[in-house]
Amino acid sequence: MGTPARCTAGRVNVALVCGGRWHDFDYARLQILQLLGRHDSVRCSVHQDFSDVAALAAADAVVAYTCDVRPGGEEALALRDRVRAGGRLLALHATNSAIDAPVPGAERLFRTPDAMPEFSALLGNRFLAHPKITPTLIEIVNPDHPLVSGVPAFVTTDEIYVSELADGLEVIMDAPYDGPCPGFETQQVAGRTRHPVLFSRPEGNGAVVSFTLGHCRGRFDVADQGIDDLGVTDAAAWESPEFRAVLRRCVDWAVHGDEVARCYPGDEYSKEQQ
Repeated sequence: MGTPARCTAGRVNVALVCGGRWHDFDYARLQILQLLGRHDSVRCSVHQDFSDVAALAAADAVVAYTCDVRPGGEEALALRDRVRAGGRLLALHATNSAIDAPVPGAERLFRTPDAMPEFSALLGNRFLAHPKITPTLIEIVNPDHPLVSGVPAFVTTDEIYVSELADGLEVIMDAPYDGPCPGFETQQVAGRTRHPVLFSRPEGNGAVVSFTLGHCRGRFDVADQGIDDLGVTDAAAWESPEFRAVLRRCVDWAVHGDEVARCYPGDEYSKEQQ
């Protein structure tokens, strides 16, 4: 005997791009796939980068959790065209980053070149640096927005990104920080004391949502930096119930757009607290 469908929507094709450097992508991939799995309308393909242009161009939504994965111009423009035609792009955590690691024997300084301009333009932001990971207050800028409605300000231990930002972003959540970012070539952005962590921008008939929280790291993820085994894992950012509630809503948005009510599971924040 079959189980009744949970979602009233028809098939939704989602492409998950998850890969890169210095993060536990196995952990992040599993968490995101579990959230996508709440929607029985979803058929999901999984990729390590943006090179399968045809698959991404055919998707109704692309969800990306990457670090230092640099789409080329053709890849970025094909994705832009899909969004413009009504697609949705959810860019998570360090998807906005291109990072050059220090050269062995040289000063330990990470540089963030403007290496993927077409993709950065689509996202509306480009990673520059982050301060040391420490408990940080996340504040709600637009409390009426459905991605955060009912979610209070909260403290989380995560990376807060200092980024180059395009004009016209709709900022939904941000974090205060007015200090240096040790280890990065860009230490600060002059005059900026608040940093968006959840924001969106339109692109033609579609939209892009960026949610930069959600750091995670496994034991073996910085071997290229001379540490073969960290001896610890770090997914503290994912322990925040508020983070998980917002991430769940973001994934629901990627699947159903503004019509998330078409999916039976719902998204009441109160259920996250039970």
